[in-house]
Amino acid sequence: MGRLDQRVIVVTGGSRGLGEAMSRLFAQEGAQVVLCDVRDELGEAAASSITRDGGLAIYRHLDVSQVADWEAAVAEVEGRFEKIDGLVNNAAVLGGGPLLQHTMDAWDRVVAVNQTGTFLGMKHCIPAFQRNGGGAIVNISSCAGIKPTPGAGPSYAATKAAVRLMTKSIAIDFAKQKIRANSVHPGRFQTDMSVEIGDSISDAVTEATPMGRAASPREVAYAALWLISDEASFVTGAELCVDGGLTAV
Repeated sequence: MGRLDQRVIVVTGGSRGLGEAMSRLFAQEGAQVVLCDVRDELGEAAASSITRDGGLAIYRHLDVSQVADWEAAVAEVEGRFEKIDGLVNNAAVLGGGPLLQHTMDAWDRVVAVNQTGTFLGMKHCIPAFQRNGGGAIVNISSCAGIKPTPGAGPSYAATKAAVRLMTKSIAIDFAKQKIRANSVHPGRFQTDMSVEIGDSISDAVTEATPMGRAASPREVAYAALWLISDEASFVTGAELCVDGGLTAV
């Protein structure tokens, strides 16, 4: 307990699944967590549940693909807490399917949320880190951003690979300003989003995973906790795979 005492951490896609698991874990470790999402009812419920369990959490509506939403969110968080210490870019969508069935609308939506949303989060939170004397970023990528993964689809794989390289670029650019950036690359894990890809694809990913099972959201959340804490103070530009060995084969 207390690994994130007095920290203010923004988590996108925080209303459910991995985002909710990370927000809950961070709060248990002493952070003031700002859950951001477009699912307002779920987000409010998640923040209330964390608070009832003794944590500190608030919810704020945020469409990560919109510049104005980011500007307003950062201003509100700094106005309320006087700082931002950490950012977890977790918001993501699936969609599009195989290449020949992939529409431009689906491509644009996945890129807007997964790639542009991560870019905008860093662009708008890093000035807050600079004002605060430093900060930490954890970008949630995917094992699909490292190697071909069954059912990922071209837009999802492309955006998650982009997140991986954006993270490294930001890590280099801001290393001397006490701003760290790292990426987490989950394999298959059990969330509402993973259900959307279907049993056959999920089973294929599990079969290809040396450990032979899916992770729980909390197992992935612990990786993000370590990276955003001072325990990883000399770690930047790294990619941490939480995939049961999937990218090792």
